[in-house]
Amino acid sequence: MNIEKLRKNLETKGYRTTYFETAQEAASYLNEEIDQVTVGMGGSVTIQEMGIYDSLSAHNTVHWHWAGGTVDVAAQAKVYLSSVNGIAETGEIINIDGNGNRIASMTYGHEKVYVIVGINKIASNYDAAIWRARNIAAPQNAKRLGVGTPCAERGDRCYDCNHPQRICKALSVFWMKPGMAGDVEVVIVNQHLGY
Repeated sequence: MNIEKLRKNLETKGYRTTYFETAQEAASYLNEEIDQVTVGMGGSVTIQEMGIYDSLSAHNTVHWHWAGGTVDVAAQAKVYLSSVNGIAETGEIINIDGNGNRIASMTYGHEKVYVIVGINKIASNYDAAIWRARNIAAPQNAKRLGVGTPCAERGDRCYDCNHPQRICKALSVFWMKPGMAGDVEVVIVNQHLGY
């Protein structure tokens, strides 16, 4: 894994990047940067593990459907936080979504988007990042949600199923920062976070 290569490629593609050794350092940074605004959060084990919801809520209005908020209100926030399911050292950002709210919010409508990435999400290239999103992140998320899909039951890979509880219904690939995405900052953390 080459963090400097990842940062250089992301910056070439229009993103700002920051790097932190620990999730605690990254959470402190976000808590200082985001102040007195509305904040939306996508469903994210990474965000949950960082404990950033409570600290941001002390001085912002935070909308997170995992904490009683709604996806619709989060979509209207000034600032949006999300994680990813895979990111390639070559700069592509991969997300799989069941409802599309994270994908939509990362693409359009917020003045500032923070994309938080633990080192476990980094893959060497585009194909490896897609594979990781489909065969590591999606099955673990399906298992966490307790759905009856083959990937959740077996926990080993994507089965590209047609199960009614399938959580991976949309795939986004950001080859570059979307033109109307506002300011997007990729926050890289040198720890395993989320799936």
